[in-house]
Amino acid sequence: MEYISTRGARVPSSSSAILHGLAPDGGLFVPAEFPIISASDLDALKDMTYADRASFILSKYLTDYDVFDLKEICAKAYSKFDDSDPAPLIKIDDSTYIMELWHGPTLAFKDVALSVLPYLMTYARNNLSIDKTTLILVATSGDTGKAALEGFSDVAGTEIIVFYPSDGVSKMQKLQMQTTVGKNVHVVGIKGNFDDAQAAVKSIFKNEEIIKLIDDKGFSLSSANSINWGRLVPQIVYYFSAYVDLINSDEITNGDLVNFVVPTGNFGNVLAGFYAKKMGLPIDKLLVASNTNNVLTDFFNKGTYDSNRRFFKTISPSMDILISSNLERLLFEVFDRNPDTVKRLMTELDIYGSYIVPDSVVDEMSETFDAYWSDEGETKEALYNFNDMFDYLLDPHTAVAVSAYFTFIDDEIETKSIILSTANPYKFPDSVFDIISNHTDNEKDIFKIIRKLEISTGVEAPEIIKNLSDLSVIHTDVIDKNEVMDKVLSILDSKQLDNKA
Repeated sequence: MEYISTRGARVPSSSSAILHGLAPDGGLFVPAEFPIISASDLDALKDMTYADRASFILSKYLTDYDVFDLKEICAKAYSKFDDSDPAPLIKIDDSTYIMELWHGPTLAFKDVALSVLPYLMTYARNNLSIDKTTLILVATSGDTGKAALEGFSDVAGTEIIVFYPSDGVSKMQKLQMQTTVGKNVHVVGIKGNFDDAQAAVKSIFKNEEIIKLIDDKGFSLSSANSINWGRLVPQIVYYFSAYVDLINSDEITNGDLVNFVVPTGNFGNVLAGFYAKKMGLPIDKLLVASNTNNVLTDFFNKGTYDSNRRFFKTISPSMDILISSNLERLLFEVFDRNPDTVKRLMTELDIYGSYIVPDSVVDEMSETFDAYWSDEGETKEALYNFNDMFDYLLDPHTAVAVSAYFTFIDDEIETKSIILSTANPYKFPDSVFDIISNHTDNEKDIFKIIRKLEISTGVEAPEIIKNLSDLSVIHTDVIDKNEVMDKVLSILDSKQLDNKA
């Protein structure tokens, strides 16, 4: 299948799109067409394992990959999860379900895709006979970084550098990244927020002079962020998986509409649901749940995307984003795949920090998307009440989604709804404990807080989290946001010296 950029460029295969990461024209790759999954296909998916469901969906897009190789890739990737089902569905009440997407090696939904991406990238390198080392640049708001580091650690032919906001992630997220081992992994904090990190990484992809320097050093650029199609496409799978799980449990019949409630910042997670709907999955509404950084809420409700606003650090740090990169892919679809319109809007965003879409586009989007946001008080209330009502412990990001859902069902919507739970609550133990205990704990030792949370809730912390206390902090670099490009080049220089030694 051919892939096209949201700004007009084209590549002949999924292997090319995955290895490029970002399109040469600065746009994001999308498939030339969306394959359709029929009702009979859904019946077939019911009887498959999650890995087989994944290989089935991926095969529709990655047409230059052998189907049997995709089955092996997915089987290997999902064998790393602590549950036989990487995305189990939990019934809360007769109309509400939680899909737990955090059973992977780093306890966040990013694992679902980033456990697969290294295999896809290695396969693509072989497909295209790439000899250069693939340099993977990542900007993270918290969870992508560790999931990418875990996936690519010591993967042959790759080097990965992760940039994160040094004061904009949770203590546990930072510790997970800083303790990562691997000869090819590098972790760097920046003085700034996620948008700063993302802008710096994107600027490298757009800088022909720097790309040539990187190429001369023996590296080719790619990304593990959701701007990379290989990161995004595995996320489509869990929407289909949740739907057929509902059929299997006799909660719905094939063809019934369902809603999905998605906490999001960079818009990749909910975009995957939009793509699932375009493929024929019977989705009624996709609820876009934002925290206090509610730029997406304003966009869907008013048609104005305006990043010229105060940036808030919240208890849901992975959603602390004002520039939602994947929204560009949605714009491409709602403007009938017109790259000139997308380029104009993205230019306005670069120059003015904002753009406006017509009311007709807002109306079209409202047929699929409802958008809500929650302030810190509402997020805390949702987390506390959900635990009190259902004896189910949320992380702060999923709590944002639950808050949106409670607002949504005030309209007496009867369609069954699936809330995407994006992280294990023990990735944010200090925030969760303060909320559950209804007071601020001054304890500084994060592992003592974990023990307190276990005692107060009866929910045991994962061993992955507990074992972090025994690991050494390896990566301590913190740089100015304007030094990202120089840092990349210095890391590559040191790798060249190591290889010559």
